[in-house]
Amino acid sequence: MSAPVIYVDADACPVKEEVVKVGERHGLVVTFVANGGLRPSRDPLIRHVVVPKSADAADDWIAEHARSGDIVITQDIPLAARCVEKGAHVLGNSGREHTPESIGMAVAMRDFKQHLRETGEDRGFNRAFSRDDRSAFLQALDRVCRRAMKPSQE
Repeated sequence: MSAPVIYVDADACPVKEEVVKVGERHGLVVTFVANGGLRPSRDPLIRHVVVPKSADAADDWIAEHARSGDIVITQDIPLAARCVEKGAHVLGNSGREHTPESIGMAVAMRDFKQHLRETGEDRGFNRAFSRDDRSAFLQALDRVCRRAMKPSQE
């Protein structure tokens, strides 16, 4: 079994530094995927993929390359669903893990909230990303990395 890769949907991701920190601690390759604005790294475990500036280019690239056992960091629920279906470990920026058991409800809530925004019932404001969110993310990513690196008990 090869080591898992951490894929980051890097456009507007507030936890890039935390991903690098945890990835380095576990010796895992971290691949940032975005349509631009990535700072190069000299670290051989940090990779950058720049995709075209189309709406879902980063999502499509990650969904195509992520394998079962890899780790995906994204706030995009449709991408999370695609990666969960492939057997990847998926975390949101706040540390919320998406699993086969939880992704259906996450997709339903996303669709419901989108409907509310489209009808004007919800203005779509998101609360600020807090220090507690950052801490919860770090703990969740560390836990997921340890789990992903364990040999499967098949």
